[in-house]
Amino acid sequence: MTASPSALRLDVLEGNVGLLTFDQPASRANVLGQAVQADFEAVLAQLRQRPDLRGLILRSGKPGMFVAGADLKEMGAAVGDTEQKRRVVRRGLDIIAAIEGLPYPTVAAIEGPCLGGGLELALGFDFRVASTHPKTELGFPEVKIGLFPGWGGTQRLPRVIGPATAAELICVGDSVKPERARQLGLVFDAVPPERLLDEAKRVLEWAGQTGAWREARRQKQQPVGLSEEQRSFTFAVARAVVLDKTRGHLPAPLAALDAIAQGCNLPLDDGLKIETEKFLPLLGSPISKNLIAVFFMTGRLQKDPGVADASLQPRPVERVGVLGAGLMGAGIAGAHVRRGIPVMMLDSDARALEKGVAANVKVLQTRIDIGRATPAEMVQALGRLSTTQALSALADRDVVVEAVVENEDVKTALYRQLQPVLKPDAILASNTSTISITRMAKAWPHPENFAGMHFFNPVDRMQLVEVIRGEKTSDQTVVTLVALAKRIGKTPIVVRDCPGFLVNRILFPYINESLALLEEGANARAIDRAATAFGMPMGPVTLNDLVGLDTSLYAGRVVNAAFADRAKPTRVLDELVKAGRLGQKTGAGFYSYAKGSRGADDPFLTALLEGLGARPRDFPQEELQERLFLPMLTEASRVLTEGIVREPGDVDMGLILGIGFPAFRGGLLRWADSLGLPAVLEKLRKYEPLGPRFAPTEQMKKLAAVKKGFYDA
Repeated sequence: MTASPSALRLDVLEGNVGLLTFDQPASRANVLGQAVQADFEAVLAQLRQRPDLRGLILRSGKPGMFVAGADLKEMGAAVGDTEQKRRVVRRGLDIIAAIEGLPYPTVAAIEGPCLGGGLELALGFDFRVASTHPKTELGFPEVKIGLFPGWGGTQRLPRVIGPATAAELICVGDSVKPERARQLGLVFDAVPPERLLDEAKRVLEWAGQTGAWREARRQKQQPVGLSEEQRSFTFAVARAVVLDKTRGHLPAPLAALDAIAQGCNLPLDDGLKIETEKFLPLLGSPISKNLIAVFFMTGRLQKDPGVADASLQPRPVERVGVLGAGLMGAGIAGAHVRRGIPVMMLDSDARALEKGVAANVKVLQTRIDIGRATPAEMVQALGRLSTTQALSALADRDVVVEAVVENEDVKTALYRQLQPVLKPDAILASNTSTISITRMAKAWPHPENFAGMHFFNPVDRMQLVEVIRGEKTSDQTVVTLVALAKRIGKTPIVVRDCPGFLVNRILFPYINESLALLEEGANARAIDRAATAFGMPMGPVTLNDLVGLDTSLYAGRVVNAAFADRAKPTRVLDELVKAGRLGQKTGAGFYSYAKGSRGADDPFLTALLEGLGARPRDFPQEELQERLFLPMLTEASRVLTEGIVREPGDVDMGLILGIGFPAFRGGLLRWADSLGLPAVLEKLRKYEPLGPRFAPTEQMKKLAAVKKGFYDA
């Protein structure tokens, strides 16, 4: 007998075992949207009328894909009153409860991602077995989109693997691989893909013969049974960890923790009621909608070829060269060799090459230490890294990334030396952060094959790459560099050439304003606190010390000279650099970094600012935040209107990935849209006497007049 709802097929195997295959048509993934939930309801109605079955196995019909979770488009569009949302949640809960109510043992055979609602569905089965397929992972990533598992995940997972471990998985949002899932007790066993179905049948037969399935259900229905002392300690520690990581900006992890803490010592049904009450305020909330929007913007960039012609194919890239073995050059080389691409790293200094190789060894060892790589993978990666002091060794390279000192004369002199060496069709890309790609392309005989490929520091951790096209850069070159960036695990954004490109152009008004505030008497700590309270990973004063005050000064001069009409002249950075205080790398900058210090207040800065005429005064935090972020916003509007990037999402994702702009605000432009452009103009009006940097653009005025936002445009 076979029944065929659109996404589900029920077959009966030998021995009267039901095999339910989930294979959503016309989709690469299985997703638990409303239509699929209707399919589950229909097939469960059939299963309840099959007392002859001896058990049920759920599997996916898509190799390497189990269930990706709930439909995020539906989640992102969640509207309506609380009762409407409650009905949406109740539907999922009822489906899982119906699985738990079947009168025979059940097993979920998991291969590929089993995430979010998919794992909640699997937890409704008595047992789970996992395939060791490389794509198999189990987890609850919902906190990353402003939610938590609301179909029983906060109640069933603690009963299966224990409250402390469950709280860590749910509140952090990371997934686990099959072997780790087996160790935790989340799955019964982890087996090779070809054995998955047979193992599921074996577990089903064992469960039926021993009655273990009834005990598994009883365990999920009962309270966990923590003592009050155990409960208080477990969740106090977990709460401190969550607050340390989120700084209280994200409500979902704390709500999830409360649901686990309050529900784990109750019967399952009572715990589910608590979970629902904690979950409903998050569904459709502004933070959740922003984070879901960021998720979809990320997906768009992963698919974006970088040019309008989506049919244009990238050139094959089999060998890469890197010019310069310093911090950035070594990092760029490492990013390629870790992803299987052979790299020749060149530097005129043999000691620099040694340090560059050592830096890659250190990064790889760190990855081994945290379980993200194996010693064998480290050996393979280092085997793909070659070093040389001879330009001629780059003759066979398909792409060469230049990462030498940020000096235009040095760079262009090197390009001229390279001209007779590289293949005519080789792509030369500069890792410059500020220098004009169009201007430097004049030193290259094939400007159509010249572009910017701006990595961010530290390269092994920063995901963003700006692919900068000069006036003569070809679409073919852009497509090839975009594809290469994706191959090495980065997120590329295509940017038209301009001073500072995308991220640094919008960042410098923020940095510039922090310097102006210091010279007006604002306290450095107060400025940093205002930024981190807004959601930034660190404040602008600390950021300057981290980047290096000399680097910030010289890069700032390029951008500020280009946009002199709205750059506020300041002196404090120049004076600190003159004093040899270059930030963390020299032990002192705005703050002091004596041994063991993470940055202490320094009387030197106070005296310096007083010498520049600063008179200490208190600024309200809201004023500091508006002063820091509004000039960024007006610059972002100019970037859009000048066509430096193609759409608002490029701006927002560039800042989220490049400087850690808070994703829960959806990005800089989405933040402005959430305030409303009329309200933004009202805020700007207060500061317009300070200069043109606070003047709204024509785009902003037009949008405000019709009550639209950047994304509406």
